[in-house]
Amino acid sequence: MGTVVNAANKEEANRSLADLNPTVVFVLGGPGSGKGTQCANIVQHFGFTHLSAGDLLRAEIKSGSENGTMISNMIKEGKIVPSEVTIKLLQKAMLESGNDKFLIDGFPRNEENRSAFEAVTKVEPSFVLFFDCSEEEMERRLLSRNQGREDDNIETIRKRFKVFLESSLPVIEYYNSKGKVRKIDAGRPVEEVYESVKAIFAPKDEKIDAGRPVEEVFELENEKAD
Repeated sequence: MGTVVNAANKEEANRSLADLNPTVVFVLGGPGSGKGTQCANIVQHFGFTHLSAGDLLRAEIKSGSENGTMISNMIKEGKIVPSEVTIKLLQKAMLESGNDKFLIDGFPRNEENRSAFEAVTKVEPSFVLFFDCSEEEMERRLLSRNQGREDDNIETIRKRFKVFLESSLPVIEYYNSKGKVRKIDAGRPVEEVYESVKAIFAPKDEKIDAGRPVEEVFELENEKAD
């Protein structure tokens, strides 16, 4: 009976999220590419709720649950956490936020994540914001920051780079084939990166310009630079 009740609750949660018809932007980029900093700017100026898959997973680890222990071990080994675990945490946070515009940071991290998210939530992203940054720059940033992160050591950092290249780039390629990728040169100073980010979002209180091709965005940025 408990299983039936749990299944009913899960179905209700899924239906509620679909009924919300949320605007979702996936935010992808290697570790240290500056996603979190730029998401904070977007939240402030465009009214989005920022959901970091990594933060939600770390909160679960701190809870001391059996699920949290499993997540901790996988992260230390540079592995990808099972999709259903992360989707459940994201879905709960979205439903509890009271908002209908979301930046989902660091997810989906592979093709299985992507297909599972769309299948479970019945939601597709408006577009993917991809922060493109060299491994050398990301490594420098990660080693110089002091956030108390256990996974900010050179060996684990390089494992995370490898996982990103092997698993996340196919997701970016998939959405690029659908015209949904907005690529940002994230190797520049924070202020310059945000100027490019702002060019992708409509003025406050207006809809996201999800249909603008990435080439048009870069042409605009080049005109500004001239």
